[in-house]
Amino acid sequence: MSKNFLIRGRSLALTRHHKIAAAGVATLGAAAIGFSAIPSNASTATTTEVAAPTAKVAYSTEQIKGVHASITDQMAGASLQAEQIAAKKQAAAEAAAKKEAAAAAAEAKAEKARQAKEAASRAAERAQVKKAAAPKSYSDNLDGWIRESLDILKKHGIPGSYEGIHRNIMRESSGNPKAINLWDINAQNGIPSKGLLQVIPPTFDAYHVPGTPKDIYDPVANITAACNYAADKYGTMDNVDSAY
Repeated sequence: MSKNFLIRGRSLALTRHHKIAAAGVATLGAAAIGFSAIPSNASTATTTEVAAPTAKVAYSTEQIKGVHASITDQMAGASLQAEQIAAKKQAAAEAAAKKEAAAAAAEAKAEKARQAKEAASRAAERAQVKKAAAPKSYSDNLDGWIRESLDILKKHGIPGSYEGIHRNIMRESSGNPKAINLWDINAQNGIPSKGLLQVIPPTFDAYHVPGTPKDIYDPVANITAACNYAADKYGTMDNVDSAY
């Protein structure tokens, strides 16, 4: 039994060897068949192709350079266009700002002119009010006395003219406000005529005009009272050509 086991074991080992050897033989056989199936000229060609040196491939950068230049030009053009657009926008903004500034300046100028005009108008109004409020001044002489009396007569609606008053004053007193008649009938009766228009005291008192001094020798008061009396008796001092 042990002998047979050994034989069987060896037999198994040899069989594995044989299998490996058989596989190698089979492979070689297949290769031989392959080579034998290829024609002689094909084999030569194949051998030639394999043995031929590999040709060097030449690469040109000209086209790449051209593409790069084209892209660069396009980018430069786009950049220039963007700059032009930005410049136009800036120019438009500056123009709008200048226009707005000009409009503001014109408005400020117009406002300044309006304020100056209003100030001038207010100044003129104040001047008129001041002029109206300020008392009118008259010269302290015959001309001034007559003119002041005429303004008072006008306020009270009493008629009379510069010429009529002046003419009668020159005849009665020669323009002397302190003149007094001590020889006529009035003087003989104790009531002499006095002042520029030679008014007796009772007449002066009766025809005295408010706003003038109650002084028969006051030139303005004397003229005004005499004119009031002449207006009552003769219609106006202009109608008096002699003693009245």
